[in-house]
Amino acid sequence: MKRRSRELSAPDITPLIDVVFLLLIFFMVSTVFKKDEVALLLNLPKMAHGESKVQPKTKMTIELSIEELAVDGKKLAIEDAKGAFAAVKDKTMPIEVRIDKEVKYDRVVSLLDALKEYELTNLSLITDK
Repeated sequence: MKRRSRELSAPDITPLIDVVFLLLIFFMVSTVFKKDEVALLLNLPKMAHGESKVQPKTKMTIELSIEELAVDGKKLAIEDAKGAFAAVKDKTMPIEVRIDKEVKYDRVVSLLDALKEYELTNLSLITDK
């Protein structure tokens, strides 16, 4: 009796390849592509010890912390601060804005929008703490 020679057969990997490609397509489609929000990117400078060398005769200082806003040392709400911004006659007056690092950007943006509303653009942004 003649024995049949069996050919060694490899397992069919076609279904495996199909599943791998389907998973690849699924993850490519479902991945969220992150885009930079250019309008809100702020790289606030780190404060060095010491004061600036040039001290103008008149300047406004605004301090923004987590809980309060102070204009020239007076604690105000942002709506009351708009009155102080409207009272500025010299639109080129230097304004020093001291911002605590823990402050959320939406508060910073609302303050900058209020300053822009009154055309006060000579700003120095300084981070504290």
